[in-house]
Amino acid sequence: MKNVYLDSAATTQMRDEVIDRMTSVMKEVYGNPSSTHSFGRSAKSLIEQARKTVAGYLNVKASEIIFTSGGTEADNLALNSAVRDLGVKRIITSKIEHHAVLYTVEQLQDCFDVEVVYVDLDSRGNIDVAHLEKLLNASDKKTLVSLMHVNNEIGNKLDIKKVGELCKKHHALFHSDCVQSVGHYDLDFSEIPVNFTAVSAHKFHGPKGVGFAFIRKNSGLKPLIFGGEQERGHRAGTEGVHNIVGLEEALKLSLDNLAEEKAYISDLKAHFISKLKAEIPGVKFNGDCDDASKSTYTLVNVCLPVPADKALMLLFQLDLKGIACSKGSACQSGSDKGSHVLNAFLEEEDLKKPSVRFSFSRFNTRDELDYVVNTLKEFIES
Repeated sequence: MKNVYLDSAATTQMRDEVIDRMTSVMKEVYGNPSSTHSFGRSAKSLIEQARKTVAGYLNVKASEIIFTSGGTEADNLALNSAVRDLGVKRIITSKIEHHAVLYTVEQLQDCFDVEVVYVDLDSRGNIDVAHLEKLLNASDKKTLVSLMHVNNEIGNKLDIKKVGELCKKHHALFHSDCVQSVGHYDLDFSEIPVNFTAVSAHKFHGPKGVGFAFIRKNSGLKPLIFGGEQERGHRAGTEGVHNIVGLEEALKLSLDNLAEEKAYISDLKAHFISKLKAEIPGVKFNGDCDDASKSTYTLVNVCLPVPADKALMLLFQLDLKGIACSKGSACQSGSDKGSHVLNAFLEEEDLKKPSVRFSFSRFNTRDELDYVVNTLKEFIES
């Protein structure tokens, strides 16, 4: 039995270089970054260097990068503060956003009486940009648009620059969860009119528990967490220096090697799709994940021709064979609501079948993917 990890959209294997750098920092640079003595100054200098590194890759100012505990906190910071501090009265989002956005928006609706409207999706789960513009035209309330760049379940890519320009034209703020794209794409936020983004290090071979928010200069956002004056007053709490340095190292390695690794992973995805089509008649691909021009190169969401009585056993059987992936199916039991993303746009017939997300990284091989396809084929035909 092989051990095959195909769940990198959930979290990635850390690079050895990242672990080595973090270990060195934990051993040698242990001062509190807020302390004024030499131990503290050494720690603070590492944080500020990491901030400059991140800002340089995104082509923004270092002061616009705020380190957080991850993407969820960064999403919460932007959305809550936009309502509380910037006077946002209306939020436009979609029903396929990450729950860090959807649940936050629902809370803002309940607690602050914010109007929430959802942009339409097409039959493959893409944002209807024409409907978005119609919604932007429909109200004079101060509006924030929150739409993710790359969907974490189906891999559809948003034209983030086009949406940003549309928001700017209609004087709306634009927040984008970029957790699945930063580290996997070369993004220039000086050219993309987005006000706030969320990023998480463990999605690009860095450590868990650290990420950052990009907050456009002079936004007016205030802290979500109060205490000390860390992170330029945007986020209180003693910084995890080793985690921040780990994020820096992971982002640097991912973007410095982007062309080579993107080509390699894209080839894996294309091979996997080809093998699935050849070996499993009736297989379908959710969203646009089988279209390289519209989907991220890092994942595939597959709807499998499995009878309902066998569907519940699929992931269990894959796990027994050493294959790690993620469920992406709709309701198959009374206590299981299924994927809110797939439920938002799939037809009823396909919602009854099991869907699985397979996500790839530089650590995967073609042999592993062939093993997965053979395992799926055996399960379906048994």
